[in-house]
Amino acid sequence: MSDSVSNTDRRYKVGKVIDSYALDGIAAELEERWLGDGRESQSLRRLAEYFNKRVTEAALNETGEQPTNGFVANTYQLLTDDDVSSGERTSVRRNLERKGVDVDQLERDFVTHQAVHTFLTKGRDVSKVTESADRADRIRDTIQRLKSRVSAVTRTSVNQLAAARAITIGDFNVLVDVTVVCQDCSAHKTIPELLSDDGCDCQ
Repeated sequence: MSDSVSNTDRRYKVGKVIDSYALDGIAAELEERWLGDGRESQSLRRLAEYFNKRVTEAALNETGEQPTNGFVANTYQLLTDDDVSSGERTSVRRNLERKGVDVDQLERDFVTHQAVHTFLTKGRDVSKVTESADRADRIRDTIQRLKSRVSAVTRTSVNQLAAARAITIGDFNVLVDVTVVCQDCSAHKTIPELLSDDGCDCQ
């Protein structure tokens, strides 16, 4: 498994971005994370998110910044999450521009999970025996996005009620939980628990 980016790799967007930001070793890392070599296999969507965060980090490094993982993750979320307000997104863009980041170019360099799949299967000639882990991760990611949306809508609604003096409330958090209850064995499991345990307690 090679760490280098070949001319074949550079035919694909992921390879071009790796080359542009000098992300040494990440091509092999994407292979390992997808195949599950020495770790739990990750979905293509998670790989795309991981890759894009590394690109964000590299863009900040080029300006002399040394961002923490938390700052990079938050910056990426503010640039890409559908639930982020236009005001928040504008604020983070201006902050990045003041640091010297070409935000338009950065966003053009973000890749999709389809681009990661094409890069791995065609550029790196990687094949996966089973994609059941990807299917489980897609379900987990879909439910997580729905939970995030419900949380955001709830927070906005409560703030609107408070602003209209329909309710009185101090600082608050919104907790959204999804629990699957098996009617046969009475197991109560969250989605991550259900997937990691390969189901409920039924034999």
